[in-house]
Amino acid sequence: MFGKSRQAYYKKEWYLSDTEQVEIVVLELIALVRRELPGLGLHKLYKCIYRPLRTNNIKMGRDKLNTLMRNHGLLITIKRRGIRTTNSKHVFHRYPDLAKDLEVTRSEQLWVSDITYICVSYDFNYLSLITDAYSKKIMGYCLHPYLTNEGTINALNMALKSRIISELPLMHHLGHGVQYCSYDYVKMLNKEKISISMTQNGEAYENPIAERINGILKTEFDLGRVFKSRTEAILAVKVAIEAYNNVRPHMSCGYLTPVAAHFATEPLQKCWKNTRKKKTIILPV
Repeated sequence: MFGKSRQAYYKKEWYLSDTEQVEIVVLELIALVRRELPGLGLHKLYKCIYRPLRTNNIKMGRDKLNTLMRNHGLLITIKRRGIRTTNSKHVFHRYPDLAKDLEVTRSEQLWVSDITYICVSYDFNYLSLITDAYSKKIMGYCLHPYLTNEGTINALNMALKSRIISELPLMHHLGHGVQYCSYDYVKMLNKEKISISMTQNGEAYENPIAERINGILKTEFDLGRVFKSRTEAILAVKVAIEAYNNVRPHMSCGYLTPVAAHFATEPLQKCWKNTRKKKTIILPV
């Protein structure tokens, strides 16, 4: 009556049933990855589940995965809001920007630091981070209830204890806030014979790696939410940084995790393309 054979009807029923089973398996794989990396984006998520998909004989491309995740409301939406964490009105000495044209070729050649806020109930706590610019491994961190140099010093102490290449020179690139310019912080760096580099204008492009790490932790690991207590926030920060260092693949490190990249002996391959096109200026003849 409808111009379709009985065979075509049952074939479609079998196809829909197989498709449903495939989607269930894929959704389960997504759920497993999201337990450790709750805010992981589509591109890296596909890299994480690529081998399990092939193991289960599932042929699904990134575009089809995108459609499946959109239909189930699993795509990540980025929320933007901010609070100022830098106080640059002080009398301490500011160091020049030595990292601007530095070519980073190994782990523990350049560390970058920044402070970001974490919402705890109706107040803010401040997360100090020190990241290796080459491997993107978070070397030290501290969540402190006050915006003082105590949090940055605690993070630096942790980073120094995590250091494994002490015989080669190390540079530390900082913001020019009072926490980093303070006497105690600079004294620790000088004691360890670590070169000091500082941003000059406080712009994000002067410290892009540190700014990027802040965004990853807040969006992919849900540290941008409001925590009920400081204890809950401390635990969430610890779990997020452990997962970031040991589980999350990084495009700037050839899809290695930061810990694996930190110990890698081969040069790291960047798997992203610079989409910014240089503007060509044509002068009149």
